[in-house]
Amino acid sequence: MKDIAPTILIVEDDQDIAEMLGAFLRSAGYQVVTENWGEDGVRSARAKRPDLVILDVRLPDIDGFEVLERMREHVSTRYTPVIFLTERREREARLQGLALHADDYITKPFDVEELLLRVQNTLARAQRAAVQHPVSGLVMGTALKERLDRLAGQQDWSALVMRVENSQQFREIYGFIAADDLLRATTLIIRDIIQPSDALLPFLGHLDDWCVLAGVPRERAADVKARIEQKLEQSFQYFYRDQDLSAGTFEGKRLTVSVQLLAARAAWGDGQAIVDECSRLCKQDGN
Repeated sequence: MKDIAPTILIVEDDQDIAEMLGAFLRSAGYQVVTENWGEDGVRSARAKRPDLVILDVRLPDIDGFEVLERMREHVSTRYTPVIFLTERREREARLQGLALHADDYITKPFDVEELLLRVQNTLARAQRAAVQHPVSGLVMGTALKERLDRLAGQQDWSALVMRVENSQQFREIYGFIAADDLLRATTLIIRDIIQPSDALLPFLGHLDDWCVLAGVPRERAADVKARIEQKLEQSFQYFYRDQDLSAGTFEGKRLTVSVQLLAARAAWGDGQAIVDECSRLCKQDGN
């Protein structure tokens, strides 16, 4: 079966440059989507889920920095690789883009062969990172399924499906950087309790944006569940500003953790079956 070509979104208001880039990248084997306005670029990134965005800094409505910032705030585009196009003299623009976690930049006028190499390198880095969550550092995707394949059919273990609830409101008020810090800290606490190893058990993996999966020996599961719930509930209060707590900003929407315990089942014939069932539980929360 032939591999699907990566999709590249070009957000560039200069029609000549956009058409030239599109034609060149298509000739190199990529699928290409082109937008000329920043707002359209944001919408297209969320709808098309491109593998890479080539983004001009200067756009007619909102600038490229705002496009990138809004991409980083949305779960579907938070980790989409971005290459900025900047003018050679725009040193501050390059620094600002890198501060927003742009993956690379190239200056105008540019050499298309150099651009192609940067595209290839950025996509290769993204593919390597796809087996590991960029914030939590936990295995995910194919690597997680392969780990679970080794446990399929065994019934001496239990799965813990853990999700931070009300995280969306936290992110909206404090921003994606604070939200990423929260996810890192949460993962470290869980890791300290689980003590994952290279053996089959125990292990930790990342299912989706705020959902972590652990596998532990069945006899440890209830104790581990209770310890995680207690430790996380104690720690969440330290992520709020005192004035927000006093003002009741998060009243009724405070961070909490949901930990669901599933005994391993014979019906879990492979890693994908385990991921599917646990992922369904991830969606049954209040975010």
